[in-house]
Amino acid sequence: MEIRSVKGSDYYIISPLVNEWWGGRNMSDMLPKLFFDHFTQTSFIAEKDGELVGFLIGFLSQTYSNEAYIHFVGVHPAYRKHNIGKKLYNQFFNVVRQNNRSIVRCVTSPVNKVSIAYHTKMGFEIENGDRIVDSLSLNTDYDGPNQDRVLFVKKLD
Repeated sequence: MEIRSVKGSDYYIISPLVNEWWGGRNMSDMLPKLFFDHFTQTSFIAEKDGELVGFLIGFLSQTYSNEAYIHFVGVHPAYRKHNIGKKLYNQFFNVVRQNNRSIVRCVTSPVNKVSIAYHTKMGFEIENGDRIVDSLSLNTDYDGPNQDRVLFVKKLD
């Protein structure tokens, strides 16, 4: 498997796959082309035998000089549980460290139980929100009305 930086043309490959990889949820609107044009040094593609099997879109915070943010990660359903996500995250963590940053943040929907479990397993902590639902700390209306989110933070060693 090869991990490389994203390029603008990768958008046209990934965008049509996103909803399918998320089991039909409408997610492609959350991944505009600008990420593929402006965050190429902190976003990555995983390929196996020339086939796209995963991606991570992240960036270094311009507001918080010690932080980075993972915006979107996807792994082809047929390649899950092959450590592709872990390798993508570790590539991102390495770039974050190289840029003298030690905090990584990300966000997910409370309905995405797989994402919540994965981030917890990867060492992310759930940040305190403003309410608890089903033992999960949520940030109400974080991404707009009725768009509650779970916020994660990870401190890199």
